[in-house]
Amino acid sequence: MSAVGALLGLVLLIFELVLVARVVLDWVGVLAPGGSGGVVRARGWTHAVTEPVIAPVRRFVRPLRFGSVSIDLAFTLVFVAVIVLRSVVLAL
Repeated sequence: MSAVGALLGLVLLIFELVLVARVVLDWVGVLAPGGSGGVVRARGWTHAVTEPVIAPVRRFVRPLRFGSVSIDLAFTLVFVAVIVLRSVVLAL
């Protein structure tokens, strides 16, 4: 594997971990509203890093609604795409 491939794989891994952190922090916000300042700052940071990638996908793939519950398919598609892209990059 080339150095560029290894670097791209590392960047995709870090982005994948930030996506996982976003999910965890979002659930913390749902289960314990009004959390500490650190959780709010970390949540804002994860959204700032991931939203530029998720927002364009969200324009084409609307959330799936089940009554009052909404599932964000854009996040799921981006997460799966990052996993697939990372596996392709690491295989090269």
